[in-house]
Amino acid sequence: MFKKICFHVALIAVLTGCVSSPAPLRKGRVYIGKEGKQYMLYREGRPFQVRGAAGIENLAALHAAGGNTIRTWDTLHLGRILDDAYANHIAVIAGFPMPVSSFLPYYNDTAKVAAQYTAFRNVVNRYKSHPALLMWCLGNEIDFPYTPRYNHFYKAYNHLLEMIHREDPDHPVTTALINFNKRCLYNIRFKVTGLDLVSMNIFGELRHLQRDLDKFSWFWDGPFLITEWGINGPWESEQTTWGAPVENTSTWKAEQYLQLYRRYMPVKDPRFLGACVFYWGNKQEVTHTWFSLLTKEGGATETVNTMQYLWTGQWPAHRAPALKYMLLNGKGSRDNILLTPNSLQTAEILLADTSTAPLQITWELLAEDWHTKNRDEPNTQQPVGFNSLLLKAQGNKVTFRSPGKEGPYRIFATVSDNKGHFATANTPFYVVSQ
Repeated sequence: MFKKICFHVALIAVLTGCVSSPAPLRKGRVYIGKEGKQYMLYREGRPFQVRGAAGIENLAALHAAGGNTIRTWDTLHLGRILDDAYANHIAVIAGFPMPVSSFLPYYNDTAKVAAQYTAFRNVVNRYKSHPALLMWCLGNEIDFPYTPRYNHFYKAYNHLLEMIHREDPDHPVTTALINFNKRCLYNIRFKVTGLDLVSMNIFGELRHLQRDLDKFSWFWDGPFLITEWGINGPWESEQTTWGAPVENTSTWKAEQYLQLYRRYMPVKDPRFLGACVFYWGNKQEVTHTWFSLLTKEGGATETVNTMQYLWTGQWPAHRAPALKYMLLNGKGSRDNILLTPNSLQTAEILLADTSTAPLQITWELLAEDWHTKNRDEPNTQQPVGFNSLLLKAQGNKVTFRSPGKEGPYRIFATVSDNKGHFATANTPFYVVSQ
């Protein structure tokens, strides 16, 4: 009995130490301070809350909308990005790319780990004095497992973390997790030494974040950032019967961004240091419009207008066109539209405000993007197009010929005004051979 009591006392002492141990608060050019329960990020001696975006371009537009931070995922062109950010009054969360922890052949290879260490140290020493640098992010969604087979990963990670703090004591270091992950938080507390804060990439699960933070505060109550947030990803969305995710119009997405932030962003949590909306730029992820808040030329969606309102409290003088929905032969995206090959079809866009003028509609017909390198890496190249099948566009409608080859496709519409704004909608369909 005495041994059991001693064991329980020791266990409580260990857990209590883990719970109550403070986050590593450092003083430097950028640091995290704490008064009572309130955490605050300080930059050059002044409080700084991240009003950020995930992306590396269109930084003048970000500043004009009231944003102040970007986050990157790697160090490619980091010098140019930092210079561009500084010129546009934007701070940078600079990401160090690391293989996921389960890639054991990499972490068990001492030569590769040593080369990574040297490369990261060179980057730190090259850019640690840049005035645009806000903090370092060591790894993006790399996962923090428990079992001893990952010891080499933890050894390499802690070695890098110690090096960054030694070479650059002026900037905090974070890492980005997928959602609110209790398992990773447990293992970070027990196996990682020196992270200044934890970051999360979170989309549909944002609705539950405050609840999760409150329930787990007994174990982890440190400061956090949200390094990616946004609408439901394709992996979280409704699907057609053939597995194509249903994408909402850009107008509806803008409303979702607004409500997500207002209702679920934990802005009143004393541990919250800010958030980065996803994605400030143009990218292909299932479609080229799902997360893209801007065109390649810098045109802005209504979500950019929404972020300006959330960051500044003011809507812009001119807002993007508003759409109700798209119809294909009178049916919507959720109607599991089946078409015969080489047959005439009609798609149309319904505008929410028909008084807005002038507007230009661009139509595209693309194959469905079903290609992935693996489960965690979506294709980044736009799938093959069939725009030669677009026959006649008139007003808000287009007539097209369905592809001759059986398979999944989408028809896209982009509605642009003459003030640098655009709106998007698309409808998936499946061509069934006779």
